[in-house]
Amino acid sequence: MSEDWAAVAKTINERVQALGWKQRELAERSQVSQAIVREIQNHTVERKRGDRTLEALSLALGLHPQHLLAVLHGRIPPAPSQPREDMEDAVSARLAVIERRLSEITEHLAELRADLAVVLSRRDEQ
Repeated sequence: MSEDWAAVAKTINERVQALGWKQRELAERSQVSQAIVREIQNHTVERKRGDRTLEALSLALGLHPQHLLAVLHGRIPPAPSQPREDMEDAVSARLAVIERRLSEITEHLAELRADLAVVLSRRDEQ
């Protein structure tokens, strides 16, 4: 599965903005160098970062320790209250992707049902 560093940057930037922090504050709170935080936030250098770096950033941002790692791999991030899971487990990874896709399909079907109900009600009025 490919890595989506742009999604990681987006997640970090949205959370930093919501918290009203500056890049320096995230670096200090996570104890990750400001240069690395800058590279990740700006998505300027796409290189392998250690799981510990993503975990430190996740925790500093008040997220589940594996939140950014899940985003990186296109998985549904765990809720802060969920226990840690083995993210390297291929079956769990595939199930998470399938779960996300099913959620998207379910939302789409609900929208289609609503649209269909509107069309049918207009037809019945005629």
